Amino acid sequence: MKMHAVVPEELKPYYTDWKMSPGLACGDFIFLTGFTGAEPNGDLPKDPDTQIRNAFRKVGLVLAKDGLSYGALVEMTSYHVGLRSHLETFKAIRAEFIEEPYPAWTAIEVNGFVQEGAIVEIKAVACRSPRLA
Repeated sequence: MKMHAVVPEELKPYYTDWKMSPGLACGDFIFLTGFTGAEPNGDLPKDPDTQIRNAFRKVGLVLAKDGLSYGALVEMTSYHVGLRSHLETFKAIRAEFIEEPYPAWTAIEVNGFVQEGAIVEIKAVACRSPRLA
């Protein structure tokens, strides 16, 4: 099976510096790296809303690079520091991005991330084939 990296310009450092693909297309699926809410310059907002939106925006960059929308998501795992303190905010923002039929989702509490102060990381799988509602 042929694979190729899906690398939006803004996320090129993931590929060049970290040696990981922001997205890896394999057959009908694209496997997305986990994204935190850091800004393009690497700064991390203190505001949970902004961090969560930034993480979803990065997911969207990878999807768009392969010609897809958030409707292509079939599975999502979100990792959280302080899950209960921002879960309702996360759910509300997530609802702005996802489309029916809703992707499977697992939320996991973690102790921390590489970048100090990050509160969320989103990992996802998308499917290029049309979804049936």
